[in-house]
Amino acid sequence: GRAPASVSENRSSNSSARRPVKGYSGGMRRRLDLACSLVAEPPVLFLDEPTTGLDPRSRLELWDVIRELVGGGTTLLLTTQYLEEADQLADDILVIDRGRAIARGTADELKASVGSQRVEVTVLDGRLAEAVALVEPLADGEIDVDEESGKLRAPVADGSVSLRAVLRAIEEADIPIDEVGLARPTLDDVFLTLTGRSADDEGSES
Repeated sequence: GRAPASVSENRSSNSSARRPVKGYSGGMRRRLDLACSLVAEPPVLFLDEPTTGLDPRSRLELWDVIRELVGGGTTLLLTTQYLEEADQLADDILVIDRGRAIARGTADELKASVGSQRVEVTVLDGRLAEAVALVEPLADGEIDVDEESGKLRAPVADGSVSLRAVLRAIEEADIPIDEVGLARPTLDDVFLTLTGRSADDEGSES
C-alpha cells in the first residue's frame, strides 16, 4: 500500500526499529499513528488536528503524507486550527465557530467573500497619520492602521492600479516608507471578519 513508504522514518536503521515508541519524535509518532490507521486502506479517513504540537519540519512532512493519500484516492476529513494548513491542503473548507458552521467553500471563495486585495505600506518617521490621509481617497473601504509598526493596510478594488496610485501619492508628499506591497486576503482574515477574532484566540479559549 501507500502508507509504509510515507511513514517510515528510516527502514534501514536498526536503532529506529528497536527503539520504544515513547522514544520517537512527535513527528515520527504521528506518522506511526497514521500508518496504523492505513493498514486497512480505508477509503475515508478522519484526522483530528494531526499536526498540533509538531515542529515546522515534521508538519511539512506530514502535509506531504496527506497529499499522497489524497492523490491516491483517499477521501480525507481534516480538522485543524491552523488556517495555513487548511489553505494548503483542503479542496473544500467548512469554518466552524463555537460549534456552528458559519461559512463553506474553497480557499479562494472564502477569501473573495471578505474583500479584495490590500495595499500594505510601512511608513517611517512617525508620518503614518499623514500617509493614511493620502491613501484614504484611494481605498475601497476602511483602512487598518497599526500605530506600533507604522503599517497601514488599505483594501483596494483594482490591485496594481491602486498600488501605483498609493505609491505616487506617498512619493509626492515625500513620506519615507520601509516596505510596500499588495496582499490578498488570507484565511486568517476570513476567520477574523466572520467572528471578530483570530483562529489563535479560538484555540486559546478551548
